[in-house]
This record gives sequence, structure tokens and C-alpha cells, in this order.
Amino acid sequence: MLYRYATSRIHAAKVPYHAVVTIRLASDGPQVLHADTIGAAWLAVAGRILAQGVASRYDGLPVREISLVTLAVDRPDPADEIIARHAEPERLAWMHANFTDHAKVAALGGADSYATRLFDYEHSGRDQVAWVVDRLRRDPATRSAAITTFQPHTDTSYIPCVGLLDFWLPDGAVELIAYAHSIDFGAKGYGNLVELASLQQHVADQLGRPAGRLLMMVKSAHVYETERVYLQGVLGGAVGSLDMLLTRGRAAGHGRPPWPAAGLPSGPGPGPAAGPGRWSRRPSGCTPGP
Repeated sequence: MLYRYATSRIHAAKVPYHAVVTIRLASDGPQVLHADTIGAAWLAVAGRILAQGVASRYDGLPVREISLVTLAVDRPDPADEIIARHAEPERLAWMHANFTDHAKVAALGGADSYATRLFDYEHSGRDQVAWVVDRLRRDPATRSAAITTFQPHTDTSYIPCVGLLDFWLPDGAVELIAYAHSIDFGAKGYGNLVELASLQQHVADQLGRPAGRLLMMVKSAHVYETERVYLQGVLGGAVGSLDMLLTRGRAAGHGRPPWPAAGLPSGPGPGPAAGPGRWSRRPSGCTPGP
């Protein structure tokens, strides 16, 4: 018996395990993109994906992808002027409904919305955002006011893209660190940024404190090939260079409903026209989902 065990161990050592990955994945070193606003952060990461991204596939469709990216936004105003000018209103409305409407999300196979995950976790009546506010109010020095959107009892084929929200109060301001396994920065990354900034502002308002930085850590930051022309047009039409956008002044505009809002906004402003069929052909994974 001992001989058989030793032989199997020796054999295992001589035949190393090799995983077979048929789709190329980006494997960049960790990188941080600093920006003044969420709109500048969106354009910065989208531009980097188009310029440096690895050709891969996501949900069976071709993408350009970079990995291990952290967006560090100094002044995350949800009423962002860059997003108001260039984003597609129907995509913003879809994401806003996901964060504020407790109805099932048909585009995600009937999965629970972010609103349910945040304010009625697993349909248990547990308001996770209220818990964060209470924890920070009771202990402003806490480092553990963290919540998850993952519901392991029901999430099987669909796993929410933004999975962890971590709040704390460095220098007295509410800072939010969000982790996402994947974000499509062509179709919906700007919507995620708007809703995260809105949620951060809601927590800050409840505590009577200012909102600080928003940090978004993304494992897979990608753009579908169907969005390439749209993004090239947005980047080409932006005023100034991409480097200038990273240090632009505070975003302006006050047309967004307070968090959480009843009903849907018509959208913060017109964006470039969508290409034929772009919205209807989107896959149901992290595009256009949460």
C-alpha cells in the first residue's frame, strides 16, 4: 500500500497538470487610472482598452480586454457632464432601473436586480445599505462596512458583475471601493459608474458627510467589437486629449433624480446614435446586465 502511494506521488510529480484554456485572457499587471470625474474615468479606461486590449471573446462574442484595472475617481458626481453628453440614454435608464427597481431583470434570465440584492437581500427583508449606514454611524473608524451582491442560494448561471461594495470614512468622507469581476466599458460601464456614485452619495447624505473618492477594481475590463466605432467617435469628439480629460474640473449638471428614485429618468442627455441592432444583439451576461 505504501509502495503504491509513493509510486502515484512520483508519477504525479513527473506529469504536471496543464489546464487547457481555449480563449485568450488578458493578463496585464495591476494598473491604476486616476481621474477627476466618472466620465473621465470611463473614457480613460475605454481608450486604453481600444489601444492596448487583447483580442478575446466574452459570452461568445469578440472583445478587446485588459485586466486588473482600478479606476480612482476623485470627485464622483453622478450628474456627470461627459456621460450626459456621450452616453446612450436607454442604457442609462436600464442600469438605473436595475439599481432602483425590485422587479426581476428579464434581460438576465429573470435574475434579481441590484435593488433587491442591496435593499432586500435574498428577499429576506435585509437592507444592506441601511446596515452600512448604521455600522459607519456607530463606528466611524470601522474598516468592515462591506456588503455583497452575490446571492449563492439562487445565483447559478448569472453572477453579478459588481460583487462587493466596501465603504469607509478616511478623513471623514464616505469612500466607496467596489470590486467587479467584469465590466463592459462600451455599453454599460458608464451606467455602473453613475449608479455607484449615486449609491455612494446616498450613504454620505444619510451620514451627513461629504462623498470622497470612488474606487472601482475590475478584473476584466473589456469592450465588445460592436461598440468599437461608437467609442472611437466618442473619444474623437471629446474636447482635448485623453490626458486632459483625466484632470478635468468638477462635473456639472443637476438633472438626476435623488437616490433611490421613483420611476425612470428619460436620460441625462443625447448621445451618439446607436448602430443598427446594437442594443438588441447584446448578450445577457455582463452586457448589458449589471
